Amino acid sequence: MTRMHAFLSSDFFWKFKRSPVAIVSFTVAMILILSAVFAPLIAPHDPFNPGSLNLMNGFSKPMEPNQFTGDTFWLGTDDQGRDVFSTILYGMRISLFVGVASVAFALVLGVSLGLLAAMAGGRTDAIIMRLADIQLSFPAILIAMLVFGIAKGITPVHLREEMAIWVLIISIGLSDWVQFARVVRGSAMVERQKEYVEAAILIGRGPIAIAVRHILPNIVASVLVIATISLALAIIAEATLSFLGVGAPPTQPSLGTLIRIGQGYLFSGEWWILFFPAGTLLALALSVNLLGDWLRNVLNPKLD
Repeated sequence: MTRMHAFLSSDFFWKFKRSPVAIVSFTVAMILILSAVFAPLIAPHDPFNPGSLNLMNGFSKPMEPNQFTGDTFWLGTDDQGRDVFSTILYGMRISLFVGVASVAFALVLGVSLGLLAAMAGGRTDAIIMRLADIQLSFPAILIAMLVFGIAKGITPVHLREEMAIWVLIISIGLSDWVQFARVVRGSAMVERQKEYVEAAILIGRGPIAIAVRHILPNIVASVLVIATISLALAIIAEATLSFLGVGAPPTQPSLGTLIRIGQGYLFSGEWWILFFPAGTLLALALSVNLLGDWLRNVLNPKLD
């Protein structure tokens, strides 16, 4: 109760209560995230269970009874008779899992290399930063596609379907570590000049202990801000790769896969197959991005 009271009395919560953008974006993001997490409990149908599908329900319009079966679906059905609402909930699970896992991978890699560059300096710092500069000269989506192609090529054929999601996570993570490394390196080099680090050196602390136990806790706010913004970018990157056919497999469709499938029926009149997954992706990415932008202004306005 004491911690809760302290949080409710903090400047952070005071600013949150007075920011309509933060409240709305947080509410939308939490509704979508919780809906994805509890999809098996919320979804009225299991869209990926072939035994539960009825082809007669194919292309049912939203909120209109099917002319053959009389069944009604909130957001309609696709060509296989799968409930679009249920496919969106399950698709969000894949999109969020890939987004969170890839950001976590990029965070660990980027923070480690950023701290190494700041603490080691010299040639090590130069090599890491030049690699970062080279990667920044290419669009992140191209880096992700390149890594995805190489990783998929060296994966055994019989394991490609099972490993597709993990290959996607590694691809997006390797394309996004640079932001973490550059921010952490800059912040760590500033912290190195402060008295508490000099005191740690005087009492015999090693470079690793100083970096992990002293410097990292003081730059964690910047890392969390970058992670929140990167989450929205990772979700969009996953959707882009899946839309291009090099992301999530059809057996584990994400929002990007659903959009790719719906795009094929857009001009034949079945607009809902594309519209609702695309709207969900837009709401999810926009709410997370706006929340991350607000966190940046509150926790670390120097990043502007």
